[in-house]
This record gives sequence, C-alpha cells and structure tokens, in this order.
Amino acid sequence: MDHNSSHARRRGALLTWQHIDSLPSNLPVVYCGGFNALKESRMGRFLLGRSQEHGLSGNLNDAWVSCAQRRNAHLVHTYHGFHGRKWGTKEFLKMLFRAFFLCWDWHNQDLHVDWILFRGSSLSPFLCEIMDDNVAGQYPSDHYPVCCQFTLPRSVRPEEVEPSP
Repeated sequence: MDHNSSHARRRGALLTWQHIDSLPSNLPVVYCGGFNALKESRMGRFLLGRSQEHGLSGNLNDAWVSCAQRRNAHLVHTYHGFHGRKWGTKEFLKMLFRAFFLCWDWHNQDLHVDWILFRGSSLSPFLCEIMDDNVAGQYPSDHYPVCCQFTLPRSVRPEEVEPSP
C-alpha cells in the first residue's frame, strides 16, 4: 500500500476488499504484504471488519493474532529502516506512550505495518514469525518479512501420491 497517503491506502484496501468479497465465500483467501499502516489505522480496522468504508466492511482475520505460536514476537515493529532492532529515543518514547496511555496489550497487539490477513474457516495459522535475518548487518529490506504457516484440513489438501519404486 502507498507509504505516504492514508487516503490512497484506504482506497486501495477498499478496491482489494471488493475483489476478495466477489470471490466464493468458501474459498480460502490469504492477503499479505506491506500495508504501511498499523492495524488500528482506519484501513486496518476496515479490513478486519471493525469499521466501514462506503458502506462496506471487511471480514479478514489477522494471522499474527490468530496463530498458536509466534517467533520473534519481541519485534513489535516490522519497519526498521535498514537499522535492525536499534531503537532511538523517539521510538522508545512512542512505545511508552502506547503502553501507558492506550492500555497496550503486549501479547495481542503490535506495531506491524506488514501483515498476513486471511479468510476461511479451513485455514488455521499455527506458526507466525518475523524474520530478522541479516548478513553482516545488511538487511534485504527496510521491513522485516512476516511469515506464517497454515494448516489445511485433509479435505482441501491435494491427495498424496505414493512414490513409485
């Protein structure tokens, strides 16, 4: 999503949601990427079904919150500007503000701008990870990638084929 304009992000979310909503309701959908906004933003609340845009409301689930196991959960930011885990005074004060004044729940909320959203009762996230890999302090992106593993019921998995001798 656009990194400068919240209006453009909201319009992009609306267009994307309209497409997802046009798909068969029993079709599992995974929608992921760099949303460049917090899940408590207007766009995030819309996609998660907590607000409306033009009379519509999304109904996606957040894989990070829904999964049973999380790796690197201490990385509450997915944007790091190629600096890794280093926090300046400004970032630390923003974190304290959120923690004290917004009753921030460390286990269920985050400051991720990169998300994995999904729809469908057949999808079940069991492991999410924020990947902070680097080589000699060089990161492949200014955002940490978010990865999620889902389980599918056997009824939607391809049939396993026995290897031939």
